[in-house]
Amino acid sequence: MKRTNLNFKTVVLAILTVGLFTACSNEDDGPGTTPDPDPDQEDARWITVAAARMGENPGDGNGGTLIYALDSEDAKDPSVSIAPFDNGFIVPSNRTARLQASEDGSTIFNISYAGDTGGNYTKYLVNGGQDFEQTGSEISIAPYVGSAPRWIKLFDGDKTGAAVYVSTENMYDDNDTPDDETDDTYINTVSTMGVVTLDLENSAIINFEESTFTLDAEDAANGYYIDRIDMPTLNTAGDKLYIGARVRKLDPATGERESDYEILGSKTIVLDYPSLTNPTIITSGISNGNTNGYRSINSFEYNGAVYQANQSDPNGSYILKIGADNQYDDSYVFNLDDALGVEGAYVLAWRPAANGKAVLAYRHNGSEEGVAGAQGFFALVDLNAKTATTLTDIPYDPDFYLFQYQSFAVDGNEIYLTQAPVGKNGNIYVVDTETGAVTKGAELVNVEGSHFIGAW
Repeated sequence: MKRTNLNFKTVVLAILTVGLFTACSNEDDGPGTTPDPDPDQEDARWITVAAARMGENPGDGNGGTLIYALDSEDAKDPSVSIAPFDNGFIVPSNRTARLQASEDGSTIFNISYAGDTGGNYTKYLVNGGQDFEQTGSEISIAPYVGSAPRWIKLFDGDKTGAAVYVSTENMYDDNDTPDDETDDTYINTVSTMGVVTLDLENSAIINFEESTFTLDAEDAANGYYIDRIDMPTLNTAGDKLYIGARVRKLDPATGERESDYEILGSKTIVLDYPSLTNPTIITSGISNGNTNGYRSINSFEYNGAVYQANQSDPNGSYILKIGADNQYDDSYVFNLDDALGVEGAYVLAWRPAANGKAVLAYRHNGSEEGVAGAQGFFALVDLNAKTATTLTDIPYDPDFYLFQYQSFAVDGNEIYLTQAPVGKNGNIYVVDTETGAVTKGAELVNVEGSHFIGAW
């Protein structure tokens, strides 16, 4: 006879009544030189900056999210100053909003995180400044993946989004009487995964599938299981979806979670697409640690393969490669400790341009402790040459908080980022990935305890 012991809260899926709402500030002017919201430059691209207001503690970002758009020429101009906390558009979300942008920067996609509106999808046209015009209908994905979903925009021409959740159950073989569980034998922990795909153009649910899985028999019997998933990425062929995974371990004898254990090889869940069925798990032979990332996209398609960062590897983060055969390419070895000459490199966020060169945010064992913990640096990464160089023209401040960083804006071979310590002013910086040149751009006006979480 088998019984189950629920390991985490069961995901409660309740249909939400969704109201149409718009939330924006009525303030028009901020300090400094406010950019013209109607760009004259023919080739200018909108750059949207996101600001996370403090909740109870400096850097927690739980006080809500505001966004402000300026064109790419103004974004490069250090004489321009913007103050999103004073005159930005308030993005609907109880906590830090989960934002995505169209490839050309003209549209912002948002799914609210937690609270009464958690799981609500909305889309906005970017008109400049605080002017974000809601377009299309609003839809809730909460009935499928809960009110605090982990989601991403697939790189398929801005057509599709994908959101995921996972819950776990510990399985026991009850070899004793029903009222005496002292001799129950742990079997494994089963993960139940839900994946929903969302039509971003027409605001509609495309598909939803649930599936269950365990790790291989030996690892599962020893208490290893997947407890967090994130960052779905579509392969080049468009027939597989890769989902990053975090592996944890419990003590089979007690059922209690362990904190000091051998970390397994990095893993990714592979699903058939668009059916979202037939889950398999692939494992890297060269790296350990997790592949789910955190707030920022953790894997990207480039030149026929998918490149993925890992975290919490005892040997420092790697950039991993999944080939066209939907398996890890263990001949591709790119260790950031080695490339950067540091110990304990940890990828916080990254984004490649179309040329295979990327800007990467990272911390390491030598990072200073600031108001929000040990934070990090930016580096220029070349996926083809497997090199990484710290961008020293971007100032380092121990109060610069990167753990919640969500996005970089890509315009051709240029990558835009935000740099401002918690509660302090900073700037937009633009990296020319071909030359490595860094341009200091518009000033970002901050407020106490708050920080900026990226550019779109």
